[in-house]
Amino acid sequence: MDALIATLGLSAEDAAEPTAVVGIDKLESVALRLRQAGFMLLDVVGIDYSAYVQPRPERLSVLYNVYHPYDHRRLFLRVWLAMGTALPSLYGVWKSANYLEREVYDLLGVVFTDHPDLRKILTPDDLEGHPLLKDFPIDETPTLFRDGRFLDPAAFRAGMTGQATGLSGWRGSLRRGEGKGDIEPPVMPAGGPK
Repeated sequence: MDALIATLGLSAEDAAEPTAVVGIDKLESVALRLRQAGFMLLDVVGIDYSAYVQPRPERLSVLYNVYHPYDHRRLFLRVWLAMGTALPSLYGVWKSANYLEREVYDLLGVVFTDHPDLRKILTPDDLEGHPLLKDFPIDETPTLFRDGRFLDPAAFRAGMTGQATGLSGWRGSLRRGEGKGDIEPPVMPAGGPK
């Protein structure tokens, strides 16, 4: 993967999986080259590093997971950006970016320019703010929605931090079974997917 990263003119990041750092200005052209080489977009994830213990180039990062289905190569593209900085939408390169970018917009507030339908996808329209930002207010007053639903802050916080099952029935990345014990998460086989 180092050869692919070098061919794209990018620098590799020290990570468990092959990861390349991409500037905002190069994102579309790199994505187009990867698509022409047969890669497909699997996921887009936004991360808020404001509470991270080690310094990072910017507060936010958007991570693109691209995969080649024939030779099973996976590459992550990381874009660092400050709060309020927009990214170009990759919908024109990969149609799968549509809902993935909407999720990052909804949960972190990252705006994707030229996206065909950039609106909330997971949270209610009347919820103000972006729940995956570290400074999202989870205080002791329940969040009330127009239809009468509300979030209990203590239960919501417990579920988000993995300290308890919270509202979701999940604790961290493990599913709590109904008297059957914890179900272990799947493990990647040695050498990657078969």
